[in-house]
Amino acid sequence: MKVFCILSDERAFRSKSPTMHNAVIKRHGIDAVYVPFAVEPEQLGKAVNGLRALNIAGANVTVPYKETVMTYLDRVSPEAERIGAVNTILRYEDALLGDNTDAGGFLDALGAAGWDPRDKRALVVGAGGAAKAVVFALKSTGITDILITDIIPEKARQLARTFDLHDVPLDMLSGGPLPLELLVNATSVSSPDEGPNLAFLVKDANFEPCELVVDVNYGRTTNFWKDLADRHAAKFMDGLPMLAYQARRSFALWTGLKVPHQEFLEALGVRL
Repeated sequence: MKVFCILSDERAFRSKSPTMHNAVIKRHGIDAVYVPFAVEPEQLGKAVNGLRALNIAGANVTVPYKETVMTYLDRVSPEAERIGAVNTILRYEDALLGDNTDAGGFLDALGAAGWDPRDKRALVVGAGGAAKAVVFALKSTGITDILITDIIPEKARQLARTFDLHDVPLDMLSGGPLPLELLVNATSVSSPDEGPNLAFLVKDANFEPCELVVDVNYGRTTNFWKDLADRHAAKFMDGLPMLAYQARRSFALWTGLKVPHQEFLEALGVRL
């Protein structure tokens, strides 16, 4: 039996990745299982070495380790190197290889939503691993401009410099109006209890002509990004479609099987 896993902190046990992957594994009669591993930050290096010792066939990496995990891998793909984040680990003999399927998964989700980024303007909130993949993906399209903001201004500046973009102060969210068509929340905060200060800024945000709001998170009962989309009569998409599309890409890297994307979406109960 092959074992696949996801590495995170205690949020590993709230991830829908095990449910999704195990449904696809069962459907295709594969002798495998996908399990969550919660890892303390100071134990990340040991956990990665444990993938070798336990002969783990493949792993996903999610918040908060997409960037820091790179230190412990033998090699990373050119795309993951450029992005500066890894969300997928592959085994090649005794070597662990890092890759990034988040960027492609994000573009797949945009396409499924029917949104065309050409000649549009976007704001990405966040500057961590998910934000890096989103920015990398958007840069590959014909989008006109990408603005970046983060609660830590230096992180936003650094990401903007990496991709030759512009950063803006976080309090600009409550100013405005700020002209843009796409807003992407790439932070881990979506509900007021997770980040009251960010929720307060977003409450008065004015983006025109906003067409689509994407939140890379999912599973929130109260979501102030969705509230923002509703105020602007914009389409809202949470992180489940992106999760499904990046999972399909990871699964193909691990198994060589190109499973129809609909199987991953159906496993999550998502209909687009």
